[in-house]
Amino acid sequence: MSELRKKHTEVGTCVELFAGGGGLAMGVHRAGFRPLLVNEYAKRAVETLQTNPMPGGGKWPLKPGDVRDLVEEFKALDGQVDVLAGGPPCQPFSLGGVAKGVEDERNMFPQMFRAIREMRPKAVICENVRGLLRKSFEPYFNYILNELRLPFVERAEDVTWEEHNDVLEKLLANDSVSASERYYVKAMPVNAADYGVPQIRHRVIIIAFRADLCADWEKVWDEFAPKQTHSDEALIYSMREGGEYWKRYDWVDPEARARAIANLSALNLDNAKTKELVALQPWRTLRDAIQGIDEFEGHPLPFVEVDDVRGKRQVGKIPDHFGWPGARVYTGHTPNLLDRPAKTVKAGVHGVPGGESVMMMDDPTFDGSGYRYMTVRETARVMTFPDDWQLAGPRGEKMRQLGNAVPVKLGKVFADAVAAALDSVGALDKPGEKR
Repeated sequence: MSELRKKHTEVGTCVELFAGGGGLAMGVHRAGFRPLLVNEYAKRAVETLQTNPMPGGGKWPLKPGDVRDLVEEFKALDGQVDVLAGGPPCQPFSLGGVAKGVEDERNMFPQMFRAIREMRPKAVICENVRGLLRKSFEPYFNYILNELRLPFVERAEDVTWEEHNDVLEKLLANDSVSASERYYVKAMPVNAADYGVPQIRHRVIIIAFRADLCADWEKVWDEFAPKQTHSDEALIYSMREGGEYWKRYDWVDPEARARAIANLSALNLDNAKTKELVALQPWRTLRDAIQGIDEFEGHPLPFVEVDDVRGKRQVGKIPDHFGWPGARVYTGHTPNLLDRPAKTVKAGVHGVPGGESVMMMDDPTFDGSGYRYMTVRETARVMTFPDDWQLAGPRGEKMRQLGNAVPVKLGKVFADAVAAALDSVGALDKPGEKR
């Protein structure tokens, strides 16, 4: 049975904020956390969550609307939440946005801090763009981490974040705040491809644990934090002539295979670190996603023909797998390659800056150019959404939801690790126990 379809034993409860199209919510749920509340503002994303049942059945406990309006809802969940998860809107910090950062009204980190104060979760999982780690945002990023460490030290309306950060740093230095009102916080830069997602997706994951649950979270998280499982080096090694990759795809046109092999980077197998990385599993590729490797149990998506592209036709019976015309490649707008992980899925359909929605075909004569747009379903597979997950809205809205999402597999990897860490210190109730 597919890992994305298995019913998992319930290990605890969760609340999901800024749920979007459901990637992180699904990943946390699949790790065994039962959602008590799911919040999303965008109309089409709300429709997506309303359309799709939770894995195993039942409706998502959805509270649509502005997170700032959830006051009594948060207070009612005080002490009942094991994990609070969410990806506050990333446009303020994204390289693809205006990058106003803290000044941007879309910055929703203050609402994450409020949710922590009012629900007192045992752990927090927060995902955001790697842009937060840029030098220009470093002071505010450090402030975000300090706020997570001391969320109950509330900032007054007439106090700047810089002034509040000074207060937080003094309190942290003095270690004068009760453990029940402090969190251990760890930020991890990640590339989703390193965890088996068929996409280069650089993000930062912030994990927080309530300090009164364990005296040494540093040691515990070091033991349970997700370790890299896949590598580019292993992919390169498997793609050499006669390698395991091509045994899986022995039907690929020899000229297409030769082009892929010719573009491989060199490996220094005398280097100890390279040997270590080669021993991992290979990065998954766009071809792997389309052909159904891993969670899709070897079920390939139907091939999209030229007439399907020109006629915008549905291909097969899987939702959202239809052709789309007009793909172009030019300087600065380069395609996805089938035998590499996909480029980062971004929140757009046409006009995304680097050609992230375009793919190069094995046949260089395909539709006269050798390129076509990825289907919505191919993009969903790259984000590790299951094939029965239906996205609401027109094509552009569906692609936007996918571009804003957390890959389901990446969300589950970190939620599994958080569950194991909490369980190791006895912080999760056993099934049937009264809270």
